[in-house]
Amino acid sequence: QVQLLESGGGLVQAGGSLKLSCAASGRIFGSPAMGWYRQAPGKEREFVSAITYAGSTYYADSVKGRFTISRDNAKNTVYLQLNNLKTEDTAVYYCAQGRAPRIGGFGALDAWGQGTLVTVAS
Repeated sequence: QVQLLESGGGLVQAGGSLKLSCAASGRIFGSPAMGWYRQAPGKEREFVSAITYAGSTYYADSVKGRFTISRDNAKNTVYLQLNNLKTEDTAVYYCAQGRAPRIGGFGALDAWGQGTLVTVAS
C-alpha cells in the first residue's frame, strides 16, 4: 500500500507563492504518475495538475502559467510550485498517485494524500 504525505501549505497574500511537496512511501509498483487535486470550501474536488514518470505534465486551465509541477523520482516526491496566487486558489490540496494522467485528471487513481491547506488572503 502506498502512503502519500503532503507538506508546504499555509497562509499567503494574494500574488505570493508557495511550494507544496508530496512524498510517496510504501509499496510503489511500476512508474506511476503523480499529481494534485484541490477542494475549495463548498465545492467538489477538482484536478489541478499531473506529471508522468517521464516528466510529461498536465494542467487545469485555471492554473496554467502560474503553477508548475515537477518530480524527483529518486525521492518518490512530487512538487507543486504555486505562483501569483489568487484568493480563488484557497483550498485543501491533495496529492494523488495513479495511471493514465491527462488534462482533467487520471484514468485511474491508486492513492490519495491527507491534504494540505492553502489559504490565500486578499
